[in-house]
Amino acid sequence: MDDVDFHLISLRPVGGHEGLRRAARRRGGKVMAMSPRRIALPSNGQTRRQLLDALTCTCVVFTSPDAVRAASKLRALKAKRGQQFFGVGEGTRRALQRVGVASAKAPDRMDSEGLLAMPEMLALKRGDALGLVTAPGGRGEIARQLQMRGVRIVRADVYAREPVTITNATWQRLRQVLDDATSPTFLALSSGEAFDAFIAQTPSALSKRLRNVTLVAASDRLAALARTHGFRDIRRATSARPQDLLAAINIA
Repeated sequence: MDDVDFHLISLRPVGGHEGLRRAARRRGGKVMAMSPRRIALPSNGQTRRQLLDALTCTCVVFTSPDAVRAASKLRALKAKRGQQFFGVGEGTRRALQRVGVASAKAPDRMDSEGLLAMPEMLALKRGDALGLVTAPGGRGEIARQLQMRGVRIVRADVYAREPVTITNATWQRLRQVLDDATSPTFLALSSGEAFDAFIAQTPSALSKRLRNVTLVAASDRLAALARTHGFRDIRRATSARPQDLLAAINIA
């Protein structure tokens, strides 16, 4: 096997592993890409209309950097006077800033619960509208909690996550990584949907061994999800950003 200090399994979408790779290399590690999904960008008229409607709201929430990138390809993103754009996490806030929304905000606690606790979200009242720029299945807790308070959600699904079949050759490489007794293996968890898709594809011969790796969860919700799947050695990262996931691994 490679002469590395540790291996890090990444479940990010196809083509989305580079940030983790750079962060892992700086600490002497190597990322193993195990993508169970890819990002698809629809550009039909319905998607454009949904986005236009969402962007008319006073508060607009983007649920991921992918949502920002997809939306910015459909139309220029610019906060109007009195309008506020939010990212669920710091990575999304920075993505908004890169496309020109300098005033974008993100919660200190970088997850759905942290966003909902922001003063601007707490100030929303019955009858108000919130734009939610996301993907099918994404961040359902935000919409659910706000709708319970009578807030109208104007949703724009600007990209889709399509399933990817992990190849037998990739599973064989994972088996070799798990066989490497000289380097510990970690699993980075930043998406519950990706995690469920990965677990569903895991060969039975690897299932028990996989649950012996140390899992690094980007939120309490994801840590709880990992426990339901039988993982016990779980570390909590402060966010899904690569540097925060690697900091939780704590290998110098």
